[in-house]
Amino acid sequence: MKLRYNFRIYPNALQRLALARAFGCARVVWNDCLRARTTAYEAGLPYAKSTDLSKQHITRAKRTPERAWLSDVSAVVLQQSLRDLDTAFKNFFDSLSRKAKACKTAPPRYKSRKDPRQSIHLTRKAFSLTSDGHVYVTKIGALKVKWSRPLPATPTSVTVIKDSTGRYFASFVVDSETDALPEVEAEVGIDLGLTTFAVLSDGTRISSPKFLRRAEKKLKRSQRELSRKVKGSKNRAKARIRLAKQHAKVLDRRRDWHHKESTRIIRDNQAVYVEDLAVAALARTRLAKSVNDAGWSSFVGMLEYKAVKHGRHFGRIGRFVPTSQLCSTCGHNDGPKPLHVRRWICSECAAVHDRDENAAYNTLAAGRADRSNACGVPVRPGVIPAQRDETGSHHSGQPAVVESPGRQAAGGHVNSSP
Repeated sequence: MKLRYNFRIYPNALQRLALARAFGCARVVWNDCLRARTTAYEAGLPYAKSTDLSKQHITRAKRTPERAWLSDVSAVVLQQSLRDLDTAFKNFFDSLSRKAKACKTAPPRYKSRKDPRQSIHLTRKAFSLTSDGHVYVTKIGALKVKWSRPLPATPTSVTVIKDSTGRYFASFVVDSETDALPEVEAEVGIDLGLTTFAVLSDGTRISSPKFLRRAEKKLKRSQRELSRKVKGSKNRAKARIRLAKQHAKVLDRRRDWHHKESTRIIRDNQAVYVEDLAVAALARTRLAKSVNDAGWSSFVGMLEYKAVKHGRHFGRIGRFVPTSQLCSTCGHNDGPKPLHVRRWICSECAAVHDRDENAAYNTLAAGRADRSNACGVPVRPGVIPAQRDETGSHHSGQPAVVESPGRQAAGGHVNSSP
């Protein structure tokens, strides 16, 4: 499986200037090729091929006075920018043809030098790891890396990223082998929430840290300072960086917490089941800030790839399974309940349920059922051939009589004619 490892890098002044030049050249190639395809589409011409775009907007463009500075960066940076554009178009076309199961993908857009995030993509031909712990990038130099952990294998590609706060990162893609953990008997269903981040079917409750809410006071102050600065001034640029750093702290803390909790759950359980939540739809409601603060999508994504990495089973149940309505004791559907109802009594068996714990139990049961069905257990009986007297017409011309199994036992008949 392919894994991505991110490390902080510290380029010097000359290397930052070279990286800015590389970011700009990759952005120009992207915009030129995107403009060529958009113009061809509007004119009713065939879709421009990547080979033609490479010859026209990279090879020939370097010989023109307007684009001669494209030769100052590695050719791999320019070619990878065009390949990334091809990938963006492919994702867009797959979304239109419903090949992708995810939500609709927007068409590629033009990139701006004012975008808070800049990046370049490099393959093995354009970078190498040195013996002294640096990353050498062609026409940029040896970049100092803060190695927080060793790479499990030689990376196949790297993406150099500059984020909105001015920090630089190197994101390596590595072909890694699965690291299976010792098998355990425990299986768990997870019910995600806002007040309590997650309730597990084994009774464990994970409180929501609410990193965004805790930092909201500082964020509001930084936002007010930014709004008071004159647009285009240096003070406004400094205020924007201060605000971006506050948001980056919230993001880093949430990501670190997600990694720790997801690793603990995967380590302690052989199978993990969660509900397929419509996070994008919930983020458009009045609970949008709390939903985004929880970060359910990133947390579930970590559970999924860590389960594959460590030999665990990960399953999603349908979002329309009424986990909060079913009684986990008798299976009776007691109907929908408002969010303020946290405990309820089953009208069928009089069992008292905690709303979240009951949903976690039902998630576990539904996940096990889906897994059993996927392993070959029949869901419904096979096709049974119809009897001769149930099809066609009698030789006498009278319509056939179809016997329903339930009515047959009672001695009744159902006439198939209107």
